[in-house]
Amino acid sequence: MKKLYFLLLAPLLWGCSVSRNANNASDKWISLFNGKDIKDWNIKIHHHDYNVNYGNTFRVEDGIIKVRYDQYGDFNDQFGHLYYKTPFSYYHLKMKYRFVGELQKGAPSYTLRNSGVMFHAQDPKTMLKEQDWPISIEMQFLGGLSDGRPRPTGNMCSPGTEIVYQGKLAAAHCIDSRSKTYDGDQWVSAELIVLGDSLVTHIINGDTVLQYSKPQIGGGVANRYDPKIKIDGKALKSGFIALQSEGQPVDFKDIEIMQLPIPKSN
Repeated sequence: MKKLYFLLLAPLLWGCSVSRNANNASDKWISLFNGKDIKDWNIKIHHHDYNVNYGNTFRVEDGIIKVRYDQYGDFNDQFGHLYYKTPFSYYHLKMKYRFVGELQKGAPSYTLRNSGVMFHAQDPKTMLKEQDWPISIEMQFLGGLSDGRPRPTGNMCSPGTEIVYQGKLAAAHCIDSRSKTYDGDQWVSAELIVLGDSLVTHIINGDTVLQYSKPQIGGGVANRYDPKIKIDGKALKSGFIALQSEGQPVDFKDIEIMQLPIPKSN
């Protein structure tokens, strides 16, 4: 399914009665990244306090957000996330990413050519110093390993969360999309259409590759969080957007968002 077809159907999915105003909807794309700095973003890296950019992990060069580990030594499970400053609920997000370089020494093998964008994430200010992953939904990015084997990108992973897939609560932590495999250091276009706590759509290079619904708090994977934050069964209607660092150098650019109309019932 092409993204245009989905957007034409979207008003039917939301219902006929929608509210559009300056606070919750816009028909224009807004740049979240200015190409110069990350002053509009906040950082939380495992083992470090809020807004400590350990090792200059997240940096801006040549109009690109670059994730690098050249000042790390051993990776030491220092999983990090770069959060845009404000939360969102109903929106269409788009960006480009590419994998570069080699996996950092000591990073888990599963993080090879692996990154992603977290959404509906908890406020990073509420994360404890030793919390490894934010309670969030992840649109996972995977790069091909140039071995001829399929390795889809635009997958779904769920640290501290759960989703409904094909009519039932998904048992797996991650669900593969039906995308193609993208080898090498090519730029890949990724888009998310998020409708609060209802439908979520993943799009890769213009093709819809995965859909699911009812994101909610629950499940495992996230560790050492504040128990007051993890309220299992609570619907995730909004949250923060974060770019991931988990041991693989990766670049991000052209990060834009369009806010969508929120149904009056919400």
